[in-house]
Amino acid sequence: MSAMKISGTLVLLGAGKMGGAMLEGWLAGGVDAARVAVLEPQPAEALLSLQERYGFRLNPDAASIRDAEVILIAVKPQVMDEVLPPVAPMARAGTLILSVVAGKTIAGIARHFAEGVAIIRTIPNTPAAVGRGITAMAASPEVTPAQVRLAEGLLSAIGEVVTVGDESLIDAATAVSGSGPAYVFYLTECLAAAGEKQGLPPDIAEKLARATVAGAGELMRVTGTDAATLRQNVTSPKGTTHAALQVLMADTGLKPLLTEAVAAACARSRELAK
Repeated sequence: MSAMKISGTLVLLGAGKMGGAMLEGWLAGGVDAARVAVLEPQPAEALLSLQERYGFRLNPDAASIRDAEVILIAVKPQVMDEVLPPVAPMARAGTLILSVVAGKTIAGIARHFAEGVAIIRTIPNTPAAVGRGITAMAASPEVTPAQVRLAEGLLSAIGEVVTVGDESLIDAATAVSGSGPAYVFYLTECLAAAGEKQGLPPDIAEKLARATVAGAGELMRVTGTDAATLRQNVTSPKGTTHAALQVLMADTGLKPLLTEAVAAACARSRELAK
């Protein structure tokens, strides 16, 4: 992050949970605060404290920003069409529009800006709040390789970044990673409830389930070993894990259920983007 050079102004439009997490990551990573302008009509105490510490510009007159290198849009989907018109004139030739707004297409964003503007649409997920997110991004044809690298650098403040070649795949990414944390949370709920059924006190069952899910995720992250291999490593022939997997891996088990769930989320993502 410290090696990433911002020659113009980095404009953050919206500094809620996602925008705030990115801003904090940029500043901690060495981005020059003098080149950061944050537009947030209702700044929280955390944002004000961050501004006092680093000295970035908070709510400057949009007309005063004439060298916007990146405009990162991190507002709620329902207000995007309302808040973009006043800031759209900041975009010049060479400005990158980077959106983390769920359900808003490149075409929907582009209509607010001059023709030919470079736009990258992304879908991050909620673990970004603790720097463990993953963001999928898709670029318009106008985006240059240098702008792709810049976007990757900015988004890496909240976790990993992957690029999908076609914007239509953002819906699939939404269904897998954008909505995915909720699936994992529900799995944790179900695992704890199953433990209770076997006689564990509720607080012990929840603690075991939470730590197991969190620990398994961290093991995948730290080792880089694929999930199938890790599953096989922990499964002894005819042991307890094998008995459970006989149920979970049955023809009517977890795989078809998750396949159906992801398909439903993907279909809904396409509907919302229309």
